[in-house]
Amino acid sequence: MSKSPPQPPPFVGSEFGDADFERLRDLLLARRSFDLGMYKDRCIKRRIAARVRAVGLGAAAPYLERLEHDEKEIDALLAALSIHVSQFFRNPSTFGVLEQEILPRLVVEARAGPSRQLRLWSVGCATGEEPYSLALLVDELAPQGVDIEILGSDVSPAVLELAAVGRYDAQRLQEVPEAVRERYFLPEGSAFRLDAGIRRRVRFVHHDILGQDQYPAARLILCRNVLIYFSRADQERILRGFARSLGAGGYLVLGRAETLLGETRQLFAPEYPAERIYRCRPHPDPADHFGACSD
Repeated sequence: MSKSPPQPPPFVGSEFGDADFERLRDLLLARRSFDLGMYKDRCIKRRIAARVRAVGLGAAAPYLERLEHDEKEIDALLAALSIHVSQFFRNPSTFGVLEQEILPRLVVEARAGPSRQLRLWSVGCATGEEPYSLALLVDELAPQGVDIEILGSDVSPAVLELAAVGRYDAQRLQEVPEAVRERYFLPEGSAFRLDAGIRRRVRFVHHDILGQDQYPAARLILCRNVLIYFSRADQERILRGFARSLGAGGYLVLGRAETLLGETRQLFAPEYPAERIYRCRPHPDPADHFGACSD
């Protein structure tokens, strides 16, 4: 009986050469304004290789050819690249400022307003740890007389589905205080399920901050470790969109490796610089096609 020929080993990230990586970077920058330049090559090449294998290919060249003619695959690759592993209360000192200073101020402001509504928006929320962390803070704060909505948005429907389930391994809960873990997380095998009441506090929506022409109005926006994926020009456009969404006095929280660029420095004042927390200055609507909506 003849033996079948040996199968080639699976394609791995180390086989994705520098020239192919530059070609891919140029393609994503041209088609989606998505910049791979801030990534560590080894990490990102592993994610690209996983996508190459997922579509049944075994080399970089045919995959790049496919990307040239397949817009859906570009979006699938972007979704795979943008998924980042997060934790509850990532950067605890930032959440400490939100809990002790910013959220109480926003609640007082909302209570004095005509609608008594307050929206908090987590941009690029991935599997939900960040907006759920806000929901835990809100539940502990127990504000009276204010309707608080927490919005979690991401470009990937797949990760939003995972976020809605609210099931996490212990590593994601490392920064959660023991009392909070015992009160709000139910053990399920080796993982933990977040309390259903907390999950109901968050509304998850598919939203592309670059591709959609309106942003939801909000008084607090967390956009941490998201802007680094975009070109400088698009970062500035997004920040102008955030300014319109927040309005004067609204708060913007960026990632530790991110900062304001160019003319956007005139739109936001540093409030807690070490935590990358900024407050929107009073200003005319920035001249940009991005707008704010109430939905």
